[in-house]
Amino acid sequence: MAQESSVPQHLAGLEPGFDLPALPGMSLSEVQTPALILDLDALARNLRRMSTFVATHGMKLRVHGKMHRSVDVYRLQEQIGGASGICCQKVSEAEVFARAGVKDILISNEVRDPRMIDRLAQLPRFGGRVAVCVDAPGAVADLAQAVARHGYPLDVLVEYDSGAGRCGVQGADAAVALAQAITAAEGLRYAGLQSYQGSVQHLTEFNSRRAAAAEAILRTAEVIDALKAAGLPPETVTGAGTGSYTFETSSGIYTELQCGSYAFMDADYGRVLDIEGRRFDEGLWENALFVLTQVISTAKPGQAVTDAGLKSLTMESGLPLVFGRPGLTCTGVSDEHSQIRDPEGVLRIGERLRLVPGHCDPTCNLHDWYVGLRGDQVEVLWPVSARGRSY
Repeated sequence: MAQESSVPQHLAGLEPGFDLPALPGMSLSEVQTPALILDLDALARNLRRMSTFVATHGMKLRVHGKMHRSVDVYRLQEQIGGASGICCQKVSEAEVFARAGVKDILISNEVRDPRMIDRLAQLPRFGGRVAVCVDAPGAVADLAQAVARHGYPLDVLVEYDSGAGRCGVQGADAAVALAQAITAAEGLRYAGLQSYQGSVQHLTEFNSRRAAAAEAILRTAEVIDALKAAGLPPETVTGAGTGSYTFETSSGIYTELQCGSYAFMDADYGRVLDIEGRRFDEGLWENALFVLTQVISTAKPGQAVTDAGLKSLTMESGLPLVFGRPGLTCTGVSDEHSQIRDPEGVLRIGERLRLVPGHCDPTCNLHDWYVGLRGDQVEVLWPVSARGRSY
């Protein structure tokens, strides 16, 4: 049991099982379930691996805050992981990181609601660089008006749709026209190009993923050439994700990577194969994030039921994996339960399992706290700082 004197001041008076799932100094067996847990050693190895990669290849790393929504995880990415900035998808999410002192924030998304544009224009008051993406002239005009009201300059990037079929201008001419509009707008600085091909990331087979990335890179290069011909060379070309970052790096046109899930590694990314046919979670990245759950029923022969359901992990990317327990398979998840196929009947009431969620981003957003473990002992409790900040 954690000693009272060992509890950090910001956690003093909080009750395990009600306010939070554990306290530093507790053992794994004392953590209330279900809980979001981090293997701190595996996390650090993932961060250092990416840091070495970006340093070796002369790239910048702008990690995705939407993945973990945690100021503490970002600070670790900054300290040992080579991160030089963060991506946020929403203004409210960016506000959390700005208020915590993060100095380089890109809202890698479109912001069109007038109230949120006004809040965006005030973010630089916290003392850092703030940038945002646009894909329409109206967005440029709205940003310029907000900047005029508050007096803080903003960096603005043209977003190009290189194949994901979501946000972004649809061609080189539109990209040039938008860059010209940004340049002409008072208070806005044209800062470059975002080209992120999100649908490439989870193509499992290596050659298919490489071919799709190559097409996106070719299209992006054409836009860059058009911008250069118009006298508007992008100082930053940002994009790439955990599934494709090696392709963007070798392209010679990208300057910045936007990777997120490499730090935690979920079941969906774990199935992606590298050039040698190895799963991402077998040789390249380690599983560092888990939902800790315990067995609450073995009434049905050949099956155990645990206490982690859809309120603790999401299912849009498939069923979770049972970590480190060959022969045990998750066969279904309902609101409060996970069913575990246990043909040998090895599981007992109260036994704890680590589930690797299918998709880390929305799973993290279901929890208030990360329980950071060193071995089987709780070392830190980190809040999911921007949980629910989706506006």
